[in-house]
Amino acid sequence: MQKQYFKEAISAEIFQYISQAAKELQLESYVIGGFVRDFILQRGTAKDVDVVAVGSGIELAQKVAELLPNKPKVQVFKTYGTAMLRFQDIEVEFVGARKESYSEESRNPEVSEGTLQDDQNRRDFTINALALSLNEEDFGLLLDPFGGIADLEAKIIRTPLDPDITYSDDPLRMMRAIRFASQLNFEIEENSLNAITKNASRIDIITRERIVVELNKIIESPVPSIGFLLLEKTGLLERILPELIALKGVEEVEGQKHKDNFYHTLEVVDNISENTNDVWLRWSALLHDIGKAPTKRYHKKIGWTFHSHEFVGSKMVYKLFKRLKMPLNNKMKFVQKMVMLSSRPIVLASEVTDSAVRRLIFDAGDDVESLMTLCEADITTKNPKKFKRYHKNFELVRQKIKEVEERDRVRNFQPPITGEEIMEAFNLKPCREIGQIKEAIKEAILDGKIPNEHDASYQFMIEKGEQLGLKINQE
Repeated sequence: MQKQYFKEAISAEIFQYISQAAKELQLESYVIGGFVRDFILQRGTAKDVDVVAVGSGIELAQKVAELLPNKPKVQVFKTYGTAMLRFQDIEVEFVGARKESYSEESRNPEVSEGTLQDDQNRRDFTINALALSLNEEDFGLLLDPFGGIADLEAKIIRTPLDPDITYSDDPLRMMRAIRFASQLNFEIEENSLNAITKNASRIDIITRERIVVELNKIIESPVPSIGFLLLEKTGLLERILPELIALKGVEEVEGQKHKDNFYHTLEVVDNISENTNDVWLRWSALLHDIGKAPTKRYHKKIGWTFHSHEFVGSKMVYKLFKRLKMPLNNKMKFVQKMVMLSSRPIVLASEVTDSAVRRLIFDAGDDVESLMTLCEADITTKNPKKFKRYHKNFELVRQKIKEVEERDRVRNFQPPITGEEIMEAFNLKPCREIGQIKEAIKEAILDGKIPNEHDASYQFMIEKGEQLGLKINQE
C-alpha cells in the first residue's frame, strides 16, 4: 500500500514538542482517533487530542510539560494509566499503548501493556483506529490497518474486529456507533448493525450517566432522527426510553385513526434542530408528546383524544430524568415547563385574545420564545395550505405577545401590591384573606380588568377587601 503522509494535520506546535519528548525518552508516539478522523473529514479544528505512547503515556506527558514554555500542570490518572495537559486551547491526553480483555459482567477491561497494533485493535471503529506518526523518521505517516480511510470515503461505521465481540465487550460502543452515524450521517455496516441488535440487552450493564452522554450527542446532531431511528431499529431505545416506544403505532376504531406519535415526535425534533442548538429545548421536543400514550382514549362521538397529555407528560419528565440519573435541576424544570405548555400557543392561534396571551406570557416567563420555537417545530402537516396557515397563525401570536408584553409587562410578574400593604390597609395580621386579595389582583390584571400598575391595583384591593368583609384602616 502506498504510504500516505499528513504532516499538515500535525503541524501544530504541540506535536513538535511531543515528538521531541518521545525522542528523548526513546518512545514511539502517535496521535490517534478522533483528531485524525476529523482532520480527514475536514470537520474543523480539534480541541481534544489523543496521543498513544508505546511505553508510559504518563512519562511522555510529564516530559512534554517540561519542554513546553508555559510548563502546564499535568493531571495524572494512575488508575487508567493516562495523563492530560492543556496547551493553548488544546487538551491533550496521553496513554500508553495497551491491549485489553473483558469479562461478561463489566465493560471495564483488564489492561496490559501492548504495541501500537494492540492499541488499534482495541479501538471501537475503523475510522477511530487511524493513527499518525509523531516519530522523527516518519513524522506524519498514516497508519491505517483496518481500511479506515476507505470507510470514511464510503461513509461507513465498522468495527476493526468481530462486531459481536466488540459490542459484547463494551456495550457503550453500540451507543457510540449510532451517535457517530447520527453526527456524521454515516451508515452502520450491516454485520455491525446486526451485532448491535443481537447485543442490545448488554446495554443494561452500562451506567445511565454514560448512556445519557451519548444520547445528548445524538440529540445535538444535525438530524437527530437518524440516531433515534437506529436506536429503535436495534432494540436499544426500548431499554433506554420506553416512553418513546409507547408512542409507536396507529390504532383504528370504526374507521377513526390517529397519527403515529413516535414518528411525529422525531419530525418535531428534526424541525427544532434547524432553529436551535439548545440541547434542553431539543429534549423538550423529544418528550413533548410522551403523555399521549397513557392518556389515549377513543370516544364514539369525537374519536381519539389525549386529554391532559401535557400535564401527564410533564410529570413523566421527572420520572424519566430520575431514572436516567439526569440533572433534577432547572434544566429538568425547563423541560417540564415546555412539555406542560406545549399545546397552549397552538390553542391560542385559533383565537388570539389579550387575556390568553397575558396568561401565556405569565406562565412561560422568559421561556416564551423557546415555547414558540417548540410549537412551530410541532407543525408537521404535509398539506402545504395548512402548513402555511399554521405558521401564519403563529406569526400573529408572536406579534400579539410583543404588543401585550410592551403594554402590560406581565413577564416574570411581580404583584403591584405587596402583602405588607394589604395588612396595613386593613389592619390585618397574617391570614388567608391576604393571599385571596393578592390572587384576585393577579387574576384581574391577567384578565385585563385592571392595568398592571399600583394605583389601579390598590383601588381593586379595597373593593375586594370589602367583598371579603374587611374594613379599610382609617388611621
